[in-house]
Amino acid sequence: MIMNVVTQPSRKDWNKILLRPELDTAALQQKVRSVLDVVKQDGDKAVRQFTRQFDEVNLEEFLVPAAEIEAAAAEVPDDLKKAIAQAASNIKCFHEKQIAAVEVVEPMPGVQCWRKSVGIEKVGLYIPGGSAPLFSTILMLAIPAKMAGCKEIILCSPPGKDGKLNPAILYAAQLTGVSKIFRIGGVQAIAAMAYGTETVPQVYKIFGPGNQYVTCAKQLVQQEGVAIDMPAGPSEVCVLADGTANAAFVAADLLSQAEHGTDSQVLLVTTEESLVEKVNKELEYQLKTLPRKAMATASLQNSKAIVVKDINEAIALVNEYAAEHLIIACDKEEAIAERITNAGSVFLGNYSPESAGDYASGTNHTLPTNGFAKAYSGVSLDSFVKKITYQKLSKEGLQAIGNTVELMAEAEGLDAHKNAVSIRLKQ
Repeated sequence: MIMNVVTQPSRKDWNKILLRPELDTAALQQKVRSVLDVVKQDGDKAVRQFTRQFDEVNLEEFLVPAAEIEAAAAEVPDDLKKAIAQAASNIKCFHEKQIAAVEVVEPMPGVQCWRKSVGIEKVGLYIPGGSAPLFSTILMLAIPAKMAGCKEIILCSPPGKDGKLNPAILYAAQLTGVSKIFRIGGVQAIAAMAYGTETVPQVYKIFGPGNQYVTCAKQLVQQEGVAIDMPAGPSEVCVLADGTANAAFVAADLLSQAEHGTDSQVLLVTTEESLVEKVNKELEYQLKTLPRKAMATASLQNSKAIVVKDINEAIALVNEYAAEHLIIACDKEEAIAERITNAGSVFLGNYSPESAGDYASGTNHTLPTNGFAKAYSGVSLDSFVKKITYQKLSKEGLQAIGNTVELMAEAEGLDAHKNAVSIRLKQ
């Protein structure tokens, strides 16, 4: 038996069963803070030191030159370029619909109000490298950033042992209009973007996934006034399945998440105990051929298959879990989806694998994890803009609304506020 099976748990036990793996956050924060502080003080010198220490790479220059970016494009196979172009087109299409026209509202004659979206001038993108260089995340972040009007888009990604970045990362960055690419990873990359160094520009908001150290670094710099996309932890998927689900498909979906890392979490919630047995057999079979078998196996040790009495209880359970990715492999999946209140992104039916959203359907794959889907949305065009409100009152408009403002200001004991209106009404 690969997945840990829990059958018809009592509601009072749900919180305990649905707990994510916990970390020693105090010790983690101490380690991360020490790196942030040194980079803040010593800039590029500290970045070089930590790149040597953590990535075992000696680098003098972090900025990837234009010639290297051009050369990398030639290394990317044509079929992969076509796939990236298709994904980019779908992502752009989906995010374009999020652009809202400025609409002037006139609550009363002579009083006009409107709201305008303005791109955040400088944003930083963190793109994991290593064994899984996530060039797809560049599409998910740089495309809406460019559409939103961000003037400077900085990208940091950890270098390989040869000191270079994966060619697909460089190609995707060039394709999407990234301003500058730096071969810097880990906490030192977050610090460089948050504080600025001699070569890395300081940004106003940092986006992108990462390991526990990167996530902690983002949360710590947020306390110092640098915005981040969202709190995030290890990636996760929940599959809600009934008797109509295809066990092979369910197992494939669970494994597609489990291979992210040993701390990834996968959850199966079902009304059919027999499905769990079928899924476990499929997991054993499909695991045999996975290159990242060891990582996926370790992740599955923390996984759970929860059998509940009916679909109503199943829906309540997945809403309580608030998964980053929720796959609904059930009959009447759209009706069930209408009752989902907590999820980062939802995948409906047997032919909507999480992988489609991860790469190319068009929706954004940068999503809240660790239960934050109860209060946070995934990244969208809105994530890259500030929404500034405006108002314009004519003399007649102020005369119409003035008494209301005066009465409210006086009631709050703010006489200067009242006078700012009164002095105008007397003119």
